[in-house]
Amino acid sequence: MKRRVLYITGILSGISTALLTIFGFLLTSKMMFLKTKKFELIMRREILSKRFDEQWYETVHKDDMWIDSPNGYRLKAVFLKPLQTTRTVIICHGVTENKISSMKYARLFERLGFNSVVYDHRRHGDSGGKTTSFGYYEKIDLQAIVQAVRKRIGKRALLGIHGESMGAATTILYAGTYEDEADFLVVDCPFSDFTEQLLHVLRTETPLRSAMILRIGNLFLKMRDGYSTNLVSPREVVKNITIPMLFIHSMEDDFILPYMSKELYEAKVGDKMLKLFPKGAHAKSFNDNPQQYEQIVQHFLARFGFSQ
Repeated sequence: MKRRVLYITGILSGISTALLTIFGFLLTSKMMFLKTKKFELIMRREILSKRFDEQWYETVHKDDMWIDSPNGYRLKAVFLKPLQTTRTVIICHGVTENKISSMKYARLFERLGFNSVVYDHRRHGDSGGKTTSFGYYEKIDLQAIVQAVRKRIGKRALLGIHGESMGAATTILYAGTYEDEADFLVVDCPFSDFTEQLLHVLRTETPLRSAMILRIGNLFLKMRDGYSTNLVSPREVVKNITIPMLFIHSMEDDFILPYMSKELYEAKVGDKMLKLFPKGAHAKSFNDNPQQYEQIVQHFLARFGFSQ
């Protein structure tokens, strides 16, 4: 009888282990290989919405840049130079998007007197890289982008970074982790902590509710991609950032909740501004409030001495 119980227990334990392994593998695969939007879809969307001007892009002075990432692949960037100036902004797009999504911000900053560098995150667009890490490896890539741009524009040139969604979180992780070479940051709808963000997504989009799910996922994520979600926390590093920051979010955002930008704003020491738009879904603050968005960026630049 005792042997039979042990035998059954062993079978059940083996089944449980197998199921947990399958679940952990599927969960981390979903994260690491999140499906990105096709180039044609993004291009068509931006043209139809009049956020991307094909004629302008064809005629504007620009340089293609291939930048080596310390992570072992190449990053594709485009240095847009519509103006005779060294004032430059690096623009970081959100997850599943690509550099075409950043063109609307390039035009905004052009109107405010800046050239811009748009680029594809790892595993997005034309850049290399096998996985998406939601800021963990992307922050290292951004450091490489910043260093390459600094070499081109000079140490004394004004340099800003604009990030949207995952690009905003990446911007904070970069600036709060490394010796910052930028002069100001604009972060639009960042998450403050990736673990909390994942729990929110799980609880709103799936039947899964327990934090234990993420503990299982993290075991596999560490083995498969070398990090865990607790290492992707802008909230933990934003206090290290000393340069001026503008935080932007929309109150209608139900994907990355606006309290996360409030939390980051409160944790940031020194010069800062916060703008919460009443209208706009996730990553659509500019789309739904274009004039007001430009005005708040212009006000931020003027307030901290970055206007022309």
